[in-house]
Amino acid sequence: MFAGYETIITTLALTGIFAYSFHVVLMAGQLSLGQAGFASIGAFVSTLVVPEEPLFGVLSPALVGIPVGMAAGAVAAYLLGLPVLRLRGVFLAIATIAFGEGIRILFTNSEWTGGAAGLRLDKWVTPGFAWMILAVLIYMFWRLRASRSGRAFAALREDEVAAGSMGINVARTRMTSFVASGAIAGLYGVLFAYFVRRIMPGDFEFSMMLDGLVVAVVGGYLVFFGPVVGSGFLTLVPEAQRAIGLEAGWIHPFVTSALLLLVILFLPGGLSTVLAKLAKLRKPKAPRVHSDAGHIDLSHLPQPGTLLLQVDSLDKDYGGVHAVRSVDLEVTAGEIVGIIGPNGSGKTTLVNMLSGVIEPTGGTGQVLGERLGAGRGAHHFASAGVSRTFQHSKLFDRLSVLENVLVGTHVRSKSTFLRRLFWLPSARRDERDASTWAMAALERVGLADRAHLAATELSYGDQRRLEIARALASSPALLILDEPAAGMNHVEAAELSELIGSLAGDGITILLIEHNVGMVLNTCTRLVVLNFGEVIAAGEPRQVAAEPAVVEAYLGAEQTGSSHV
Repeated sequence: MFAGYETIITTLALTGIFAYSFHVVLMAGQLSLGQAGFASIGAFVSTLVVPEEPLFGVLSPALVGIPVGMAAGAVAAYLLGLPVLRLRGVFLAIATIAFGEGIRILFTNSEWTGGAAGLRLDKWVTPGFAWMILAVLIYMFWRLRASRSGRAFAALREDEVAAGSMGINVARTRMTSFVASGAIAGLYGVLFAYFVRRIMPGDFEFSMMLDGLVVAVVGGYLVFFGPVVGSGFLTLVPEAQRAIGLEAGWIHPFVTSALLLLVILFLPGGLSTVLAKLAKLRKPKAPRVHSDAGHIDLSHLPQPGTLLLQVDSLDKDYGGVHAVRSVDLEVTAGEIVGIIGPNGSGKTTLVNMLSGVIEPTGGTGQVLGERLGAGRGAHHFASAGVSRTFQHSKLFDRLSVLENVLVGTHVRSKSTFLRRLFWLPSARRDERDASTWAMAALERVGLADRAHLAATELSYGDQRRLEIARALASSPALLILDEPAAGMNHVEAAELSELIGSLAGDGITILLIEHNVGMVLNTCTRLVVLNFGEVIAAGEPRQVAAEPAVVEAYLGAEQTGSSHV
């Protein structure tokens, strides 16, 4: 009986393995569709080294081809990734599809691949062997999810700008997921080749890519076992069809297409998320907070008066629009510097430059030793000690409150994935330290009891506090807050002002953009006013707010002379 189902059982495992090559890029927010090309390269290159006899008389010769096929797929992915990973969304998808088709045409016209007729091979892949490989992949993705690397992938998927500002090297992380996809696709190519016994370049066509993508999306890429769920559904559909006597060829593609459409419309996370939600029907209790959890060690911070930020004649142009013009600014350790100005005055553009999100078009400057305009991404500034929130909330919505803040620990934590694979105590210790630090940041903003909730379950005011907690988790020397009180009522704004003051009291230097002038006057030690991208006033807050030029530009000409705001 088993022999009769051997093909089905093996196909189910191989389909799951191939789906993981899509899963790993989807979990990092990329739509790459060149996996059939990587699989083809892995399959044909492996035939050059796989022996004809079992290893030591008992082991599958495919074991020799697996590392070679994976290496070939990974190298191909790396070389392809160098030019194409600058692209996003549909453009990346189109470029990788072109790669896969190009490889198929090249191999069809190559002698060493056997041309269109392909190569005849021995069958060395058994159901047990295929499922053993799949089990290893399942285990690896399970251990990846809660690691520092797994959180980096998730953050990248949710918001690349926020991920970079938390210290994640966006380009390197995208390349890592892309290369991993190539390696897994190469692995699948080897297993496929030594299961079907004859491989032809035409086997690795567009339809193979489409099947793998459908399995990954239907199964779900938010949960580590998603490809297995998708493989089970889509491999068993035609078998169920045959079992009930329906042999029409259109039924399988129709059911597959309908299932894909339903998942995209009503269950974007895939079928596996249903199982994950069922497991969470009983919500976990809030993590325990130790009595000293609210204490954050800030002994590394610069001494008061140390120059942290200095810019001279900083400019930012967008075509003919001068967003920032000739701005001079210095910030020393221990200050709370407020930046105010009317909408469109260049406040956010300025802090985007100061945090490495965008590069200036003119002027010079340095922030914590990082030179502006040197091609250094936001992750370099985060590593130097700059952390920030955003004008429009950039939380990672599909992560929990605690997971959001754990992403903030990226620059101060160590990579744990490889050590987690072997259950090394040092990995557990590092993850525990990161969790403790994240809980301390949450306790500091008053959200420790909501650590287990999804970020979207918080009120708007608490979401703004969560952004601050995430920024604090990086242990910053300079904290940039971009309109943190936006949408808050006066009570919440007063509480936020008190929090900012206490953070400054601990030695964190703060750069605050805010439209709530009363809060700025009560919180900041110094004020800088922008209008049309230029600094029109700077100095002691209440004196600056009373200057006629400031009142006219920001508060309205009719309030000239009023200083009670």
